Amino acid sequence: MDKYTYRVTWSEEDGEYVGLCTEFPSLSWLADTQEAALAGVRDTVKDVVQDMQSAGEAIPQPLATKRYSGKFTVRVPPDVHRKLQIQAAESKVSFNRLVSAKLSEYGPGTSGFLCKDASSSETVHNYDKALKEKRVGRPRSSKRN
Repeated sequence: MDKYTYRVTWSEEDGEYVGLCTEFPSLSWLADTQEAALAGVRDTVKDVVQDMQSAGEAIPQPLATKRYSGKFTVRVPPDVHRKLQIQAAESKVSFNRLVSAKLSEYGPGTSGFLCKDASSSETVHNYDKALKEKRVGRPRSSKRN
């Protein structure tokens, strides 16, 4: 089953829609419609995967099927770290909860429930509300990255 990550966008340079696959960044498909661009890139990926299987090459794992631990290290300037700690304390939330909510503001699939310019307490409140309404999920724990 095809579980790869696809996107269709307009290419001003080409004057057509371009279908892309995140796991195969070198592949694309141009077409007059979004539907045709998506179908074209999906067919191309299918053909490439079959060729790779025939040649015994490693096939990229779909991002959707990878397991993530929910932990990663990010280095920020000390003044940013200080500001975030202060915001967390003022909002009466943990540092991790604040940072998670702020990262969710900019990620795909946020459905517009968080605003980039929201205060940290609004951000955390909105994130918590969305969790309760099941518009976003909590990260699953896993031992693999």
